[in-house]
Amino acid sequence: MLKPLKDMVVAVIEKPLEKTESGILLGEAKEKPVYAEVESVGPEVKDVKKGDKIIYKEYAGTNLKVEGREYIIVKEEDVLATL
Repeated sequence: MLKPLKDMVVAVIEKPLEKTESGILLGEAKEKPVYAEVESVGPEVKDVKKGDKIIYKEYAGTNLKVEGREYIIVKEEDVLATL
C-alpha cells in the first residue's frame, strides 16, 4: 500500500462518467472532473478520509500504476468534493 506524506491523498482511479444515472449523456469538455476512491491519506489531511469517493480535476496530481491498479496522488487542496 502507498503511504502518502504531508497533505497528500492516494486514491484508486475510477472510470469517468459518460452519462448520468438518469441517462443524460455528458458532453466532451476540456477538463472533466474525475472520480476516485481514497486508499490512504497523509498525516496533515483534515477533510478527506480513507474510503471517501472524491472528485478532482482531470489534470491534477500524479498518476501511477502499481500491481495492475491505477492510482492518483493529489494534494488535499486539489480535491474538489467528496461523495
